[in-house]
Amino acid sequence: MVHYDVLVVGGGAAGFFTAINLANFNPELKIAILERGKTVLSKVKISGGGRCNVTHAEFIPKDLTRNYPRGEKELLGPFHHFMTGDTIGWFAERGVELKTEEDGRMFPVTDSSETIIDCFLSETRRLGIEVLTGQPVKNIWEENEYWCIESIKTNFTCDKLVIATGSNPKMWDILKKLGHKMVNAVPSLFTFNIKDTRIKNLAGISTFAEVKIPNSGLESEGPLLITHWGMSGPGILKLSAWGARELNDCDYQFSIFVNWVPGFNPDTILEGLRSIKKSSAKQKVSKYAQFELPKRLWVKLVTAAAISGDEVWANVSKTQLDKLAFQLTKGEFTVNGKSTFKDEFVTAGGVDLKEIDFKSFRSKKYKSLYLAGEVLNIDAVTGGFNFQNAWTGGYMVAKAIAGDIS
Repeated sequence: MVHYDVLVVGGGAAGFFTAINLANFNPELKIAILERGKTVLSKVKISGGGRCNVTHAEFIPKDLTRNYPRGEKELLGPFHHFMTGDTIGWFAERGVELKTEEDGRMFPVTDSSETIIDCFLSETRRLGIEVLTGQPVKNIWEENEYWCIESIKTNFTCDKLVIATGSNPKMWDILKKLGHKMVNAVPSLFTFNIKDTRIKNLAGISTFAEVKIPNSGLESEGPLLITHWGMSGPGILKLSAWGARELNDCDYQFSIFVNWVPGFNPDTILEGLRSIKKSSAKQKVSKYAQFELPKRLWVKLVTAAAISGDEVWANVSKTQLDKLAFQLTKGEFTVNGKSTFKDEFVTAGGVDLKEIDFKSFRSKKYKSLYLAGEVLNIDAVTGGFNFQNAWTGGYMVAKAIAGDIS
């Protein structure tokens, strides 16, 4: 048996952030990070296309929580203790400068996730934190006020145990055996598979749109990217996150309404179309895209409204105008399946949030067990928010343990 004051299971974002902050708070503690794989921080490495979307430039706690379909209420308090500004400062103190892009996402100025990984590994070396790889955990139990951890290679004991293993199903089974209620995992942040002539051969086109799932209350807006297999982009990914459970329940077979001209509805857009009909009477409808839509998309929607390529505005009938108004603002598309968004692969599910004390991220069932990151039933939309949850949870755990031990 190898004994540690604190053992962190999970060598990802939340695990490293917990261990590093704890060692800063109390350098005397013997701390180790236990990772099942051969390498650590693998998700950090590939996130944001290899650039690592560290956080998001949202500096109001309440507004920040609105990006979490699961965890919105619970994270409000923790975000008052550690959120975006604190994250920026934390990395700056360690020589890592972040930059903000137009959509609010924040990346290291190097545009490389290796900058974040190097920072974490440098800190663990400086602080004497042991990083033990190739140690899949087989079992965990509490005995004589110590935690016992059995891995394939070694057995460990510790005073305080932190679980930061994300959506690892084996760890979820262990947590179930410990008496924790686990909310079943379902995919979040996925793209929609759609075969439709209106978007055929338009892969790569992106435009701002509103998307709704009828009779569900689910809706979002944002850039919509047409792909070879259907639709993606932030507008779609947000909808998939908020509707993760409902869409899983219907086996990813559903319809969506797309409004390609946000702010308009069929009636108000009709007024604009009538005005164009008068002012551009002799012009071919398909020649110039209207409402700042991409040209190729405009042509497809015009065709879907039964308006031929040679038709001029003057000859467009009332029925055709009505159809075009609906194609622009309320076009219905059938979704038949999903595809994983490779840069994020987030799941909804994990430890039931009612079983966690969010002042410390401590288990309500065990006084010396803490959980952080995606092992909890917390997930966010794309844009750096899932990492911010990892940083906040890790910091809160470290602060709680340091305060308890000192």
